[in-house]
Amino acid sequence: MAADVPEHRLALASHFSGTDKPVDANVIWRVFRARARADGSHALVATSKDARPVLTMPDGHYIVHLAYGLASAIRNVDFTNGDQTLTLSLKAGALELHCTMGGNVIAPANLAISVYAATPTNPQARLVLDHAAPDRLIGLPEGNYHVVSTYLDTSGSGGQGQKGVPTNSVVSADLVVKSGKLTTATLPHQAATITLKLVNVAGGGGLANTTFAILTPGGDVIREVIGAFPKLVLAAGTYDAIARNNGKTYESTIKVDAGIDRDVEILAQKGK
Repeated sequence: MAADVPEHRLALASHFSGTDKPVDANVIWRVFRARARADGSHALVATSKDARPVLTMPDGHYIVHLAYGLASAIRNVDFTNGDQTLTLSLKAGALELHCTMGGNVIAPANLAISVYAATPTNPQARLVLDHAAPDRLIGLPEGNYHVVSTYLDTSGSGGQGQKGVPTNSVVSADLVVKSGKLTTATLPHQAATITLKLVNVAGGGGLANTTFAILTPGGDVIREVIGAFPKLVLAAGTYDAIARNNGKTYESTIKVDAGIDRDVEILAQKGK
């Protein structure tokens, strides 16, 4: 019978590089066997979400990996010399993003937030996180970042249902994450919900089966929607609205004011 393999204690801890501040939350420890398998991968033997776990490991060689959001550190451990205490240093900080409209917090379902690692030549060179969660800590390696928040229209118009339709309300910011520091930023969207109506007379009911197109003053199409009174979200500004119904086309200029939701009527007169 083979002799029992000795077991040892592995005490793990971490701190932010350049500080004495411990990393005390939002971590994941993983321990792998150092010897690779035939496919090149390493067997996972232990995991922990505790800030300072103490693990019991048999004799052997291991790889210890620490993840703090998108930041990480790694170290090899040899247990042939008994118990080990290992402290890893993370050159990382945290980012917390808040998005508002009209002073109110925007629901996560209405946001698509992307985080890019900035470079001197191109601030959007490398996407590091797509659909980042607002109002939560995001662990990131120390460095410069470019953040882009796009408002998603979940009114159901546009055929994408619950996924939300990207609107032209886009806010960006350049931010710096420092080791051991929390960087917070508020991204204010300047937009409003517009209900479109093609009417025969002012204040009348919307005509069914109407196709609406919203264009910039330069002629670029922003959105196309269909219905008697479809809703859509637009960034604050001035737009050209085109309504098509029963073979005729009607045009109007509309103005969107930030935070002011309203109905917009297009009179079905002098159609082309």
